[in-house]
Amino acid sequence: MSLPSGITEGEPWWKLPLNWWSRSLPLRVISSVFVASLIVVILGGFLIMRQASSGVIDTKKESVQSEAQAALSAAQETLNNATVSNSASANELFQTLAVNLAGRGGSDRYSVIAFVNRQTVRTGEIDVSSVPQALRDQVTDPASEGQYFITPAGMRTTTEQTPRPAFAVGTMLQLPGSGGYETYLIFPLAQEQETLDVLGTAVISTSALLVLLLTIIAALVSRQVVAPVRAARRAAESLALGNLDNRMRVRGQDDLARLAASMNYMASELQKQITQLEELSAVQQRFVSDVSHELRTPLTTVRMAAEVLYEAREDFDPVSARSAELLQVEVDRFEALLTDLLEISRFDAGVAVLSLDRVDLVDVVERVVATHERFAEEAGAVVTVHSPGPCVAEVDARRIERVVRNLLTNAIEHSEGRPIDVWLDRDEDAVAIAVRDHGVGFEASQAKLVFHRFWRADPARTRTIGGTGLGLSIAMEDARLHGGWLTAWGRPGMGAQFRLTLPRERGGILEQSPLPLVPRDLVGPSVSRVDGIEFAQPLIAPVTPPVAISAVSPTAAGSPPSAAEPVPAEPVPELLDLGDHSRRGEE
Repeated sequence: MSLPSGITEGEPWWKLPLNWWSRSLPLRVISSVFVASLIVVILGGFLIMRQASSGVIDTKKESVQSEAQAALSAAQETLNNATVSNSASANELFQTLAVNLAGRGGSDRYSVIAFVNRQTVRTGEIDVSSVPQALRDQVTDPASEGQYFITPAGMRTTTEQTPRPAFAVGTMLQLPGSGGYETYLIFPLAQEQETLDVLGTAVISTSALLVLLLTIIAALVSRQVVAPVRAARRAAESLALGNLDNRMRVRGQDDLARLAASMNYMASELQKQITQLEELSAVQQRFVSDVSHELRTPLTTVRMAAEVLYEAREDFDPVSARSAELLQVEVDRFEALLTDLLEISRFDAGVAVLSLDRVDLVDVVERVVATHERFAEEAGAVVTVHSPGPCVAEVDARRIERVVRNLLTNAIEHSEGRPIDVWLDRDEDAVAIAVRDHGVGFEASQAKLVFHRFWRADPARTRTIGGTGLGLSIAMEDARLHGGWLTAWGRPGMGAQFRLTLPRERGGILEQSPLPLVPRDLVGPSVSRVDGIEFAQPLIAPVTPPVAISAVSPTAAGSPPSAAEPVPAEPVPELLDLGDHSRRGEE
């Protein structure tokens, strides 16, 4: 089972929603609309219910006040006209009065509670606890005689102790000759509560439906907006993959339609430009190939004539002899340039093939080092090979030898007479060769430019050994043909290191290199001395004795060195930023 796009294996499960949120624009739009709508309807429903509750309660309170005042005024008038001889008569009178009050408003309008001579007179099943104590304190206060008081209360009955919302109205009714009696009217709010419940249900259902509709609308709108954008993304990805004939469908005349038209126009222009470049590249490759082949025949004739003149140079005067020597050197260089051009044309045409065999790269490196012994001596460099033992890989020996030859020639060319180290190492999947010089170096930003054809870090610098300017470019193509890496590291005044990494088996996939890209001598603190000049020592000593080529002026065995002082070299400065020390190849 494959993981969703953007989810890597082993990632915590709780990151899955975060990844979906960050990668899906419709999800963010729909979620935002849903949350915003939910907040709005909750606030709106709260305000509506608050206003409705306040209106219903205030209306009910006004109705209760007017009705209670009328009922209690009528009861007081009845008491004023009544004659009571004893307490029993008072109890009977208030019982009759309570029934009359309750009947005046109807059995469901309100209930009556009266306290007469330490007895309670009540109508229906109303419980005495329905009268709040605070209201009784106000009514019994002598200073409030003749006043009416209203307060919210919890109405209870003898059969149900769960309080229900109600209004309690109380006053002190005066019976002539007997004093005052507490009288209370309890108005239930059952109908109002039912009205608010119905309204609350309507608000909740309407809000839920509104949120759902807004979310659906947001999903539809986001789909309409995102669908063309996704189509544009797919079209751009298709163009990046080389499908230049792919086009977007243009519908309407809105901004999204203009986006599709712009994408199609861009694709057409890209196709036109790429076609022109491909045609131009094909013409250039064919021109280089044809010219290189056509120059073979006259070059052969020129070489034969140059060799005849070179062999007979001893019979010429000094000027003519020197001219014959220069002619021979330049013909050799021209032939090398022609050979490189033919090789480049084969790479460009895609016809270069490998002739693979199991080869020990240590033998290849030592053979190249021995071949360049004279060049190293002339440049005043010491070439040292560091190898942990055999480094066997399935490679094209001719091409790898050419790569090492180009790297070593480049190192000698720019060594400034300082030591050169050739490192070899291997692991289970790869082998690596690193050529390290301590010469002029180059800027870090030029690490990829050095592999361009005919590129020079310093155009004013002349070639002391020769070369065609195509060596590193051909080396890069040879490395790619093997499925390997060729990378460069350099700093001004610190020298440079070129690292070749190859899979040990054909078709192998490289994940890391056995050798670091940053030179080991810049990581280690120890220092060695060569001809009085200090150089950083590698952290890992070579396992086998190194192969060295003397870089001093040739002298007889046992004779003292030349009196000429060696060219002083600046000590390697300390670097604070050496680049990536890891062995993993980011290239």
